[in-house]
Amino acid sequence: MEIEKLKIEIGRLKKELKKKKKYGLVWEDKPEDVVEMCKEKLPVLKEVKSKEIITDKNKPVNLLIEGDNYHSLSVLNYTHKGKIDVIYIDPPYNTGNKDFKYNDSFVDKEDSFRHSKWLAFISKRLHLAKSLLSKDGVIFISIGEDEVAQLKLLCNEVFGEKNYITNFIWEKTQHFGRQKVNSYSNADYILCYAKQLNNSGLKELLVESIKEEHEDAPLYNASNPVNTLTIPAKKVIFNIPDGEYTQTTDEKYKLIQKVVVKNGKNKNALVLRFKSRWSQKNVEKELEKGTTFWVKSENFAIRAIYGSGKTSNESPKQIIFTNGNNEFVAKSRFGQKVGVNEEASNELFNMIGEQNIFEYPKPRTLVEYLTSLLFDHYENNYQKDITVLDFFAGSGSTGHAILNLNKIDNGKRVFILCTNNEENICSDICYPRVQKAITGYKTKKGEKIEGLGGNLKYFKTDFVDYKESTDRNKIKLTKEAVEMLCVKEGTFESVLDNEAFKIFKNHDHYAGIIFDQLVIEDFKKAIKDITGKISVYIFSLGDDSFEDEFEDIKQKVKLSPIPEAILKVYRRIYK
Repeated sequence: MEIEKLKIEIGRLKKELKKKKKYGLVWEDKPEDVVEMCKEKLPVLKEVKSKEIITDKNKPVNLLIEGDNYHSLSVLNYTHKGKIDVIYIDPPYNTGNKDFKYNDSFVDKEDSFRHSKWLAFISKRLHLAKSLLSKDGVIFISIGEDEVAQLKLLCNEVFGEKNYITNFIWEKTQHFGRQKVNSYSNADYILCYAKQLNNSGLKELLVESIKEEHEDAPLYNASNPVNTLTIPAKKVIFNIPDGEYTQTTDEKYKLIQKVVVKNGKNKNALVLRFKSRWSQKNVEKELEKGTTFWVKSENFAIRAIYGSGKTSNESPKQIIFTNGNNEFVAKSRFGQKVGVNEEASNELFNMIGEQNIFEYPKPRTLVEYLTSLLFDHYENNYQKDITVLDFFAGSGSTGHAILNLNKIDNGKRVFILCTNNEENICSDICYPRVQKAITGYKTKKGEKIEGLGGNLKYFKTDFVDYKESTDRNKIKLTKEAVEMLCVKEGTFESVLDNEAFKIFKNHDHYAGIIFDQLVIEDFKKAIKDITGKISVYIFSLGDDSFEDEFEDIKQKVKLSPIPEAILKVYRRIYK
């Protein structure tokens, strides 16, 4: 057995040596146990029904998946390919201080393969994540200084350098004590990439706020020709004393006739000659929209104050300041200041009731800020009906953030959280936090916090033995993939359940699973009274979807053979 492993490793090294990579990141791809096991066992999902939370059947269902995120991402590559709008992750920073495990062992600073192990670990997951993003999808990756340089080069390979948006710098603390010699770490990084930033023009995917253009809109432009503009009475606001004016204090502006200022406005028409970026026609158009004008001083440098409907999109700043005394402190468009690590720890303590249960959780407000930036550049407004994925869910900040955003703006965002259960982090921290965020809780001081509402389904990754592609194994995989198919279709309510076929629904959307082609006629009778389209999955040893047998209702059904569709995804991933 050891000799066979050695042969495989020698073969892999030979392939690596043949690669002629001229520029980019190079590391030794260390084998990972959770990846290797997929050569013989295929991941599926199993629901933990006792942890289901339903507060409103009319709201969308969020998902929490317990298990290694490599397996969760593999499943999602079948159920959610191209359906994720935002990914936020906070992976291990690989500081060497027992924050990163590889094959069940902590990687320390003295490990000569420390960076290689981390890159092997994160690259596999980022490749799986990329295929989940929608065409306008965006990924945010929090990271520390130990791996930020390597991660930037890796993301350039995975997502493409042309899809790089920025590297945000988040001010993570306001408490300054002794940390380390020569520098003090008070910031983390958040790398941001788009799935496809350019498509016949640069896409505007992130917008911090939409502002009405009331400020700094001068009409003077030195490169424009001289124009004479006439602005009707009472359409100009003056910050100069009332009186009569026949000349300006700036030679760039010339008054053509006397103007009388009374009660801070022009009593008669203001006729001003200067190098204007507007013509008289533009002035008249803007007046119809409700635009007024402003003269601040006796130089008569005139400005436009736009009427309602004239807006500008403000991009997020690269540095996310968190000190409230800083005039540039980052706030969401809802006025919420972005928090720091200490605030995140305090909120988690108030919800879970234990101190120091999770090191350096990310504040809910940071995730809210990043997620709320997502902008629909086609409709020119914010996206509120989106799916958000966090496959390093940890303390559950992302789930809590999405629930709160939905409460604020009545959005229909859905989250998918994936985390392992090392030291019971999923069962004892992530799940209880999301549960309390949904249903409400009392803080340690007895303050009652109202629940945000929402629904949650809890799944665990499970496995189907699949060493060979035999008929028996295909039957077994199909039987075990029922929950996966329900997740793919979003249909969790059972309508009909028997050995031969099953039917599920979500409002007016239905999904059927047929385990034996001999019962197709019985299945068709069962769906006779269902209106609308039905997704039908039919067991097939090959990829036959039995379209002939559904010819009479072909407009009603969407047919897919299983398990072949699942196997195609897994073959691509596991090669």
